[in-house]
Formats: sequence, C-alpha cells, structure tokens
Amino acid sequence: MHRAELRLVFWETTVACHLACRHCRRQELAVSDELDTAEGRALIDAIAELGRPILVFSGGEPLQRPDLFDLLAHARARALPCALATTGTLIDDALAERLAACGLSRVAVSLDGADAATHDDFRGRPGAFAAAVAGLQRLRAHGISTQINCTLARHNVAQLPRLRELALALGAAALHVFVIVPVGCGAELDERQRLTAEEVEAALGWLADQAEDRRLFVKATCAPQFARVARQRRRLADLEAHARQQGALHATTRGCLAGSAVCFVSARGEVYPCGYLPLRCGSVREASLAAIWRASPVFAALRDPEQLRGACGACAYRDACGGCRARAAAVHGDWLGSEPDCVLARMYDETACVRSRKLHDSAAPDFRSFISRNAR
Repeated sequence: MHRAELRLVFWETTVACHLACRHCRRQELAVSDELDTAEGRALIDAIAELGRPILVFSGGEPLQRPDLFDLLAHARARALPCALATTGTLIDDALAERLAACGLSRVAVSLDGADAATHDDFRGRPGAFAAAVAGLQRLRAHGISTQINCTLARHNVAQLPRLRELALALGAAALHVFVIVPVGCGAELDERQRLTAEEVEAALGWLADQAEDRRLFVKATCAPQFARVARQRRRLADLEAHARQQGALHATTRGCLAGSAVCFVSARGEVYPCGYLPLRCGSVREASLAAIWRASPVFAALRDPEQLRGACGACAYRDACGGCRARAAAVHGDWLGSEPDCVLARMYDETACVRSRKLHDSAAPDFRSFISRNAR
C-alpha cells in the first residue's frame, strides 16, 4: 500500500479557453456553475489543511478567470507553493509583471511542436506558437521559472530533439512530455496519431538519455513506465540527482500518482484521481477535500498495487510503475487493468512480466532511426 501523501492538486479553475486543441481532455466548453471566488478560497483553505502540496491553477485557460489574482494571493497567504498551467498566448508584459509579483513557483506553457505549423495545427489557432513563445520570453524576462509541456503524438514525436533545444534557448527549467490519454477531445483523435507501445518506449528511452544534461530537467507525464525505462537505461540516478538539486517541482517518484499523491478538482468542484481518469470520488461542495482524500474507495484502490490486474498486476515493476490508470480505463474500460502503451504489457503472458527485469537497453527501438522514419 502506497502512502497517501498529497503532493499535487490540479484545480481546473475554469473550462473557458480561446483555443481548440485536438487532444484536450475537456468535454464542455462552458459551464454555468464553476466554483465562485468564495468557494475557491475555501478550496485553497482545505488544501492547506492537508499540508503543503503544490497547487496547480489550470484550465481551460486560467488567465481567463477574472478573480485569478485574488485566488493566487489567497493561496500565497496560506503558504501554498503554486504553479500556473497556461497556453501562454495571453501573456503580455503587464500580465507577466503581475504574475511575477504573485510568487509563483513555476509557470508551465504548452508547446506541442518545435515550429509554428505543427503547434498551431494541433492547437487550432494560427499564431498560437508565436504567442506562446513570446509569453515564455516575457515570463523569463520577469524572473519567473518556466516549464514547457508537450503532448506527444505522431505529428510531433520526431521534433523532440528540436523542442528540447528550443526549451534550452528559451531558458526553461523543465520539459515535461505528456503521452496522450484518449479522453475528452483526445478520444476523437485519429487513431493513427497515437504512438504504438514500441514507439512510446523509444521516445521515453531518448528522453531518459537526456537526464545527464543538468541544464534542463526532463520528465514524462502520463507515462509511468518512464521510471522503469530510466532504470533500465541506467539514467534513474541522474534524474533523481537533478531532482534533489532543483527541489519539489522536479521530484522523481514512482510512476502513476493518481489518487496516491495527486488529485484533480474540476471547475465544478468534483474530485477525481487525475484530470484524465473520470472516476468521480466526491465534491468539495458536498464534503471536505480532506475527507474525500482520506476515505474515497477509489483512492484506496489506487494506493494498493495488489489491486492491479493483468500485465500491470503481474509485472516486476508494478510498485515502481503501476501503469497509467487513465489510459487503461480509456482503452480497455478497466481502470485497474493493463497499461495499453507499455511494451511489457503488450507482450504479457504468465512468465514475461516475471522476467521483465532482465530486459536491457536493446529492448527499446532506436529513437534516431524512429525519427528518420517519422520526420515531416
């Protein structure tokens, strides 16, 4: 049983957004009953009662919420470390200056390609790439630590090396690569946009190999097998050393943290294990977040590796990885079942996972040859 130490709370402050991203987990473009300012303050108070988890203000586009700065000030008064996840496209110099005064630990901006054509097509808005890059530059000019988030799919996987170089050029502290979970708008993506398990393995192997460069922290999200891949490629120690050097925002942990260290609060106040796993565990309008966090049967199951089924339940890396519970639910309809995008799960039989620790670097496809096949 994993400890139930809440480390990250993602709050969908609003579903409003001016972009139309193909992969977005949102299914609603507007709701009439989002948490109001008083309810938002109460949520922040409830989070503070659970310790000092990092509170991520997300959306939608959180910068479209009129009372955002009031809520940021309240979170700061409660001594909560805070981060902001944004498209970056609305950040002018004045807004960057206001954000700098809020004491944010990090602002994450999404770049889903290394060039305008790729990013703008995926985000559904011409000029989105240029605006996001300009926003990143303004944030850095005001001394704000930045992070680039990238959703990985076939349209941009060959651009990963270029995106890493762009992140370095923009002075970002971290590059977080998200493997698509087919929920919300992402469920409507052409199946050909999704990478195979072998291709995900190749990309994660390349990402792990960048860990020795301390200029940029790299991390895979919604890809819990990254911990296993890094260990197999003898890069886990590099990642952990970099994380210790950089602090809480760079923590390296076991794989899937949904329900065991992470939770998601929707715009309406509904509580979920993560933003991609639509298992409603309660509502902050009906019970305290602390009560939901401590008593939800869904959270309890997610904290117990013994509950896992199929390949993930039998795998030698079960405790370190656990598989993506959201992707298992979306693809197989079983949130405790096998991870669809893992090579070990794909070749699973009664003995394969028992032998899985014997896999070595050659088990992963070569990323350079993969890039050459997928380059645009």
